[in-house]
Amino acid sequence: MKPTEVPDERLRILHVILVLRSTNSQYNEHSLPVMHERDISLCSYFVPQLTPPRGIRVFPGDGTLRGFFRALRDALAAGPYDAVHAHSPQAGVFLILAMIRRPRSGLHRQMVLTVHDSFYDFKIRNKLLLIPAFAIFRSVVFCSHAAYESLPRLLTLVVGQRARVVQNGADIGRVDQVIQSLDVAANDVFTVISIGRLEEVKDPLTALRAFALGAEPNSRMVFIGEGELRPELERAIAENGLEDRVTLTGLIEREEVFRHLVGADVFLSTSHGEGLPVAVMEAMACSVPLVLSDIPPHREFKADAGIIALVPPGDAEGFAGELARLQSMTRVDRASIGRAGRDLVATRFSLEHMNEGYEAIYRELRRVGPTAGDPRA
Repeated sequence: MKPTEVPDERLRILHVILVLRSTNSQYNEHSLPVMHERDISLCSYFVPQLTPPRGIRVFPGDGTLRGFFRALRDALAAGPYDAVHAHSPQAGVFLILAMIRRPRSGLHRQMVLTVHDSFYDFKIRNKLLLIPAFAIFRSVVFCSHAAYESLPRLLTLVVGQRARVVQNGADIGRVDQVIQSLDVAANDVFTVISIGRLEEVKDPLTALRAFALGAEPNSRMVFIGEGELRPELERAIAENGLEDRVTLTGLIEREEVFRHLVGADVFLSTSHGEGLPVAVMEAMACSVPLVLSDIPPHREFKADAGIIALVPPGDAEGFAGELARLQSMTRVDRASIGRAGRDLVATRFSLEHMNEGYEAIYRELRRVGPTAGDPRA
């Protein structure tokens, strides 16, 4: 730094989210890891499900529109901010309404929306809610190239030059911190792990069928996640006599997820749609070989043919064949594949890379000024 230069002030970011909980990316990737580099505030629609460290300010809603707009009003009054960052279609519309109510605040110049999924995965209501955000927000960020490319042609024209792609990233340092605290013993039971919502788009029933068809009788499977298909999945487990071999953990803390990953031999995702799944990256960070559905977001990970197996969505027999192939390998060969995946995520999908991308967007918005909440606006 030259003697005449003034150190750059920390970025002040307000994240507008639906719910603050230990499983969401807005907390785990966008807030917690950068709380010492940025001034982070969170405004949530629902009552928070956790208390973050003191370095993160929270403006909690109460699950009602009235309560949320009261929280958002207080959050904006606590500004100024360099960026006001919405993380869902609903939050995007809420910010547009706040902008209309505060037309002279400068809020419209600071609004960022991240699209965390591929367009075809959104419900019709949320697709419609995204349209005004695409038209109005200063910057629209897509979590993967596949998510951006999933947009209908008309919407790519609406977003135009305001579109950015910042690929999701994994907090490898946090993963390593948990792994180093474990006394990891050799696992003699071949273990398949699947992480995601138990919903139709994730297709956990195909994952279960693949395990039943392809894994040897002494193996086991762990599903991490919760959702409306849990009762149907439990029935299928019972009908196939797999109660002693399949575990449903429900929602668990992130550190506990890492512990399960360290003990797994294969990560299996049969999903029909994603944005760019952090769970896949975290499995790679834990050196777990991958068997994934052949969908555009998963192809974004595929660097070398030997690292990741891709299978057409819904093809239980194809997934079963890949599980059987990996189970027939030696532990040394599986470890070699896992290390290659670890190298890939460290090189291309680290959280540092993701936050560098957002840093550039935030600083671009800072130059626009005046900042949202600034009384000079």
